[in-house]
Parts: sequence; structure tokens; C-alpha cells
Amino acid sequence: MKNNKTVFVSGHFNVLHPGHLRLLRFAKECGDRLIIGLISDRTSGKDAHVAYSLRLEGLLTNIWVDEVVLMDESVSDLILKLRPDIVVKGKEFQSQYNPEEDVLKSYGGQLLFSAGESVFSSIDLLRKETQKYNHGISLPENYLLRHSIDKKDLINLVKSFKEKKVCVIGDLIVDEYITCEALGMSQEEPALVVTPVDSSKFIGGSGIVSSHASSLGSQVNYLSIRGNDEIGDLAEKFLKDAGVSSYLIIDEHRPTTLKQRFRSKGKSLLRVNHLRKSALNKSQKLEILEKLKTIIEDLDLLVFSDFNYGCLPQSLVDEITFLAKNNKVMIAADSQASSQMGDISRFHDMDIITPTEREARMSLNNYEDGLIELANKFRKKSNCNKLLLKLGEEGLLIHGPGDEDWLTDRLSALNEFPRDVAGAGDSLLIASSLALVCGGNIWEASLLGSLAAAIQVGRVGNMPLTIKELISELKQ
Repeated sequence: MKNNKTVFVSGHFNVLHPGHLRLLRFAKECGDRLIIGLISDRTSGKDAHVAYSLRLEGLLTNIWVDEVVLMDESVSDLILKLRPDIVVKGKEFQSQYNPEEDVLKSYGGQLLFSAGESVFSSIDLLRKETQKYNHGISLPENYLLRHSIDKKDLINLVKSFKEKKVCVIGDLIVDEYITCEALGMSQEEPALVVTPVDSSKFIGGSGIVSSHASSLGSQVNYLSIRGNDEIGDLAEKFLKDAGVSSYLIIDEHRPTTLKQRFRSKGKSLLRVNHLRKSALNKSQKLEILEKLKTIIEDLDLLVFSDFNYGCLPQSLVDEITFLAKNNKVMIAADSQASSQMGDISRFHDMDIITPTEREARMSLNNYEDGLIELANKFRKKSNCNKLLLKLGEEGLLIHGPGDEDWLTDRLSALNEFPRDVAGAGDSLLIASSLALVCGGNIWEASLLGSLAAAIQVGRVGNMPLTIKELISELKQ
């Protein structure tokens, strides 16, 4: 059927649900170039439940869409201007009057109808997701009372993030979410068979930590390493769009780390990592260190965001820590070991450190002690000033200095309906660290970090947090 043919589809596209994805895939398979006529806010009226710019952004990330044009006129007039070879509509319109058909006949175009599978309203989906998100987060009133925390003080604390200068150093990652349609089990082997229907890419790793900081209002420098490839180019664009000033060393011998997550019906089926684990060489370490020396005097906060892929060898960590301490820069650290080995306690003398329970136990080779004793032993080994022990769906154990002794408290997870836990630790790390550097105490910082994580897990994919989001939840 393909022969340099142009295909046209029109609609509101408030939320790209599976019905839309099937329609777009069908349309793309009918020709060579797919153009979307996106109905304008003015023309849509009350049917435009999502702003045009957001609807446009959603369509432009779709792998089958080649071009999107504003439709501020009748569909017949636009078709007459574009003169596509084929117009595709949903199966549900086949028995109705279609004004496009008359225009298409005038120049020999064709009207096709896609398969009518899984038809449901994007508006209903949007409302469902919004309700789930809005009602999923609740602030712990007992915790607020216990530590004499005023929500107005927290709001002012968040607003002060704008005044801070931050540098993030660590492994750069791009996350790709591939939405799949599950077809069933293979008859030849015990394997799940799926068909990819859509793909979206996000900045991840230490890159999302820097993007969070920038989106929360801080001035951000980001130091890392990338491959000489398209994924690296995409990462640089993500960082630029997020307002991050990035300094990325190009390594010809490694790819930019890409993590692919295959998902179906809101669940992750499989994760595939494309990476090369190797420590920076001597010249690369020196280049990062020299770059840091040019900005260190102006920094308020330095963040290590380590994924154990080689960007932060111990010698570089030690030199950077020494440099930051000499310049009285607050230091925060997170070192993830979810799918690989690592010892987060190697980040010694941090002002705040945020291991998971598993990471802390791995570091100590301690799988028997209770949480408070575990936190106490890890704090002594790492010599950290403040410790946030992440407990997944159980929340957070907070361990920090008191007037006479170390104090410990527990903070439950704030989101009752998590959708995607990827990136929760990144958002907690930067929000709690910024709160501390802005003068907040450990209890306020922990709450803001937990709130940031709660917002993050309420959506699929790593997207930078905003001041507006945090303040909005604090005003509930």
C-alpha cells in the first residue's frame, strides 16, 4: 500500500490512550508520512480538557507521528490544503456521515477506518489519573505536630530554593519507556510475547537529579560523561531544555547509558540496560576536577549521584569531597546498587546521605540488626552528618543529630497509589538536600524529600519536579 503516500488523522488527543496508539499505528502503516491535525483550543472549546501545548508535546513524542499541524479551521478545509492521499478515522465513525469523504473524492484521496479495538475515552482516563494522583498524597499530621512543623514555613523553604547554586556529579542515564501490547505466551517456549506500540525517553540517572534542581529554581551545573552517540545528543538536549548548564566529557569507547523499560497495562515487564561499566581514566578525572575548581567557590550544594557505572571512582570522590569541604560547600550523596554491587559508605563525611535499607545492609554486611541499630552503625562507618534510610513502600527512617544524642524518627510513604517507583530516590535526594542548604532542619528536609518522592511515583517516567507542584501539595 505504501508508495510515498501521506496519511492524515485529526482529533483533540487530550491523553494518548491505547485506542489512540492503535489508530496512529494503523495510520502510519497505511503510508509513508503521518500528519496529525490537532484541533486548536479555540475550535475545541470545552472539549479541549488539556492545553494545546501539552497535547502537542504528547503527539510529538509518538514514534509514528511525522508532523503535527494546528487545526484552527474545519477538517475539510485543512484536508483540501494538505491534500493527503489517505485520511484515517476510528472504526466507530464508519456508520456516520464523514465530511472528509466529499473533499477526498474531489482529488482522488481515500478514507479508511482503523480497527475498532479497545475504544474508550481519553477524558475518562484523564479524570481517573488525576483523581488517583490528587487523592494519593497526604501529609502526616502527627509528624508535623511532633516536630512543630508549619506548612507556611515549608512553603517559604521551598521558595528559597531559587537562591541556591548547585553542582551535580554522577552517571548520566537516559530512560526509555516502551509501551507494549501483550499478545500472550509463546507456543514454542515459556516466553511472554508483546508488540511495542509507543516509546518515550526521559533524562535519568544523575541527569534527572540536576534537572530536578533546576526545575525547583536552583542554578545548576552538571558534570558527567557520555558516549559519542544519538542518545548522548538527546541527553544534552534534555538538559538544555531543563535549564541545566552541563559539562559532559565525550568518551569514544563507551555508549551513553540507556535503560529500556518494557511496560504493559501499568506494569513493568522487563528492563534492558545498554551500558559499559568502567572507571574514568586519569585524564577524564582531571578534566572533571579542573572544571569543578572553576565553579566551586560559588556553590552552595554539591551532589554525588552515583549508579556504580564508573563516573565516580573513589580517588575522584575523595578529591572532590576535599575540595568541597575546603570551600564550605554542603555535600549530599546517593549511590544506587539496585542491580549491581556497590558500597555507599565509600562516600565518607557527607552532610546527608540517602541509602536504601538493602544498600546499608550490603555496606555493613549486616542482615540481622533492627533498623535503628542499622542506621546507627552505618552512620558511624560513613561518618555522615544526617542519614535518610529509604524503606520503599514503608517510607523513610530519619537519623540525625539532636541536642545531646542522635535522634531517629519514621516517616511513612506519602503516596498511597504509586504508579512508577523509578526516580523516587533521585527526587528525595535533591529536595531534602536543598531544604537543608536553605536552612531547614532534618525533619523539614525529610518531609519535603518524601513529598517530592510521592509526587514522582504518582506518574510514569522521570519528569523534573517543580516548585509549583511541591507548594500545591503543601497547600492541600
